[in-house]
Amino acid sequence: MKVVLAGAFGNLGAEILKVLVREGHEVVAADLKERPVEGTEGKYTFVSIDATEYVTMKGLCDGADVVITTMGLTGASTKFTSYDIDYQGNMNLYKIATKAGVKKFNYISVISCDEPGAEKVPMLHAKYMVEQEIKKQPMDWVIYRPTGYFYDICKVFKPYVDKGEMQLLKGFGKVRANVVDCADFAEFIVAHMCDTNVTYNVGGKETYTYEEMADLCFKAANKPLKIKWAPIWLFGVLANLPKIKKAGKHDIILFSRWTLSHDLVGDTEVGEKSFKEYIRNYFKEA
Repeated sequence: MKVVLAGAFGNLGAEILKVLVREGHEVVAADLKERPVEGTEGKYTFVSIDATEYVTMKGLCDGADVVITTMGLTGASTKFTSYDIDYQGNMNLYKIATKAGVKKFNYISVISCDEPGAEKVPMLHAKYMVEQEIKKQPMDWVIYRPTGYFYDICKVFKPYVDKGEMQLLKGFGKVRANVVDCADFAEFIVAHMCDTNVTYNVGGKETYTYEEMADLCFKAANKPLKIKWAPIWLFGVLANLPKIKKAGKHDIILFSRWTLSHDLVGDTEVGEKSFKEYIRNYFKEA
């Protein structure tokens, strides 16, 4: 089967690429830049694309059976917004796929993007807009809404662990999430890429509060847990500071506020890897 994988060299994309190659699919790996992915060398075709430039995608999906896209803005940017990448970039790809006669379009969204208030968070709303658009079209779709990833939590928590003090939202310490391992999630995506018009809210097998996650991280680093409780309104103030907006961090702060104040628990539990064990290994090697 010929599969176009857009966003092939991000953290999740690289794991999906490994699975597709291992299972013998003909893969077109598309991204702005190529990077080495162990075990896939010489087993796919690379195409450089710019999600914001429709012309760079022309011909990308010719002859393809399935498209999988992980494209999305994941960090601060002074040049682009989530609406430029998550929405318009993926809609550019969708138009190309439609013209090429692709049968299945797989979109990696995010959990809770359809909840009340999410429309005020660009990194959620842009993804929700894509979901709504592809549901209107005749092409079969699969939408995956992950709760978050093992590495993201550890990456975000590490500076606080190094500092010796974790910051959480006052009154929201019991908010829960069951984040998922990227490799496990990738296996699930490839296994279900030919499903028809279904949405999966995907999480891992272990559910923790953010306070429990912080405790696990600090223990793994052999440090006592110390939490600084911040009022939720402070994040709104920070997001609108001129220097924050100038640095392109406004949307990131709004997204962080959302994730730390809403339960993110997927009812489709994927994989057997332990988040607790991942944390132990992460901070042991850090």
